[in-house]
Amino acid sequence: MCPGSHESAGKRKSGRTRKGNPTLRRALVEAAQAAGRTRNTYLSAQFRRIAQRRGNKRAAVAVGHTILVIAYYLLKRKTTYEDLESNERRQSETASNVWSASDTR
Repeated sequence: MCPGSHESAGKRKSGRTRKGNPTLRRALVEAAQAAGRTRNTYLSAQFRRIAQRRGNKRAAVAVGHTILVIAYYLLKRKTTYEDLESNERRQSETASNVWSASDTR
């Protein structure tokens, strides 16, 4: 599920995905398409960002690869998944609470 790379004269050209388990690839692409339809998540933002310039199918493959990388590190580190988008939102809320508390003094 890793993206192929073809570069010529410093320009990145399109490349095919490499060999792998076709069933796993289909499952990851389907999960990526579902993740693209969710709201306020890191994966949906990535899907929309890539789909805007590359198209839905390429975005699904890219997000599927991201899901695979996330799954690998979750298993390797024996942790649970915490979405980056919600983590950033939580940090910005705490920062805004600090600012609003300092403004009232």
